[in-house]
Amino acid sequence: MTAPSFTPILEAARSRHGAAALEARLTTPRSAAELRALSDDRYLSRMELRIFRAGLKHSLVDAKWPAFEEVFDGFEPRRVRAMSDEALEALLGDRRLIRHWGKLKSVRDNAAAMIEVAEEHGSFGAWLAGWPGTDIVGLWEALAERFSQMGGNSGPSFLRMVGRDTFVLTHSVTAALKRWGAVDAPPKNRKDRVAVQSHFNAWADETGRPLCQLSLILAASVED
Repeated sequence: MTAPSFTPILEAARSRHGAAALEARLTTPRSAAELRALSDDRYLSRMELRIFRAGLKHSLVDAKWPAFEEVFDGFEPRRVRAMSDEALEALLGDRRLIRHWGKLKSVRDNAAAMIEVAEEHGSFGAWLAGWPGTDIVGLWEALAERFSQMGGNSGPSFLRMVGRDTFVLTHSVTAALKRWGAVDAPPKNRKDRVAVQSHFNAWADETGRPLCQLSLILAASVED
């Protein structure tokens, strides 16, 4: 399916929100150099923040995050990987934390996975920076395969949090894709996601905008 022109999508979003207000909502992704400069401990912290936010009020998790930074030694991957089972289990008694065993265990699992990626590519940030934006859905899949609890929209949301350019298949974005004739139904599998990626690639070529802005404009074209 050929991607529809992005012009009417942009016009609809501007009509709903105003051109200036729409532009004010848009984010700018980090450059490759900025992604490489961010340390692995900050990536692990953001990844786990996304995981612990899932299904909970974000402000609740954010308020507890300083305690997470303390008990996980600033999320330095090698120190976290070295934590014993007993040390992890002891955190279940720490009332400052969100005491969810699967999520707490993911911190050590993801620290180990991040070290592996860093050993392969120099750093986790270098891995993110080097992944082609024309295959961002491939990066989603790699995150889901290599890291714990990074499936679904968690991977794309984490990338958005750290400034790696990506679109996110939120309910509004999916509704807009259908509204503008880019898809017949919500993407359900890899084939569908690759097809959506091809539309975003075409829109990026047409407009010169990053994927994150295209995604936000799509959402704004159907939501108030």
